[in-house]
Amino acid sequence: MTIAVDFDGTIVEHKYPEIGKEKPFAIQCLKQLQQEGNRLILFTSREDKLLEDALAFCHQRGLDFYAVNSNQPDDALFKRKTAKVIADIYIDDHNLGGIPDDWGEIYEMVTKQRAEWHAAHQKKKSFFLWRKS
Repeated sequence: MTIAVDFDGTIVEHKYPEIGKEKPFAIQCLKQLQQEGNRLILFTSREDKLLEDALAFCHQRGLDFYAVNSNQPDDALFKRKTAKVIADIYIDDHNLGGIPDDWGEIYEMVTKQRAEWHAAHQKKKSFFLWRKS
């Protein structure tokens, strides 16, 4: 699955343009999701030096992203901050209703969604295999 995750207010407390304090278990949770095979895209309005600072903050904690503000690591087309990345899940503090403060709860929500996503894709795969025969 592809997961787009915001930085300010999501991974860290919202102190933009400064980098806020890391939200408890945010990095640990994201690293676990990555280890489970999910692609993480950092989807943020930060640009230039502010973006580099955010990436360095995550990297220093062992978290690197598949792509940044893009669907592909080397995709220059989506470097504009107005572009929307395509993901299966978006983790962003500006969701309707916000997000839970507890990253354990966020992890459970993503894990449940991932199980449903896999089940739906298995059905589609089975359907197409059946149709080919």
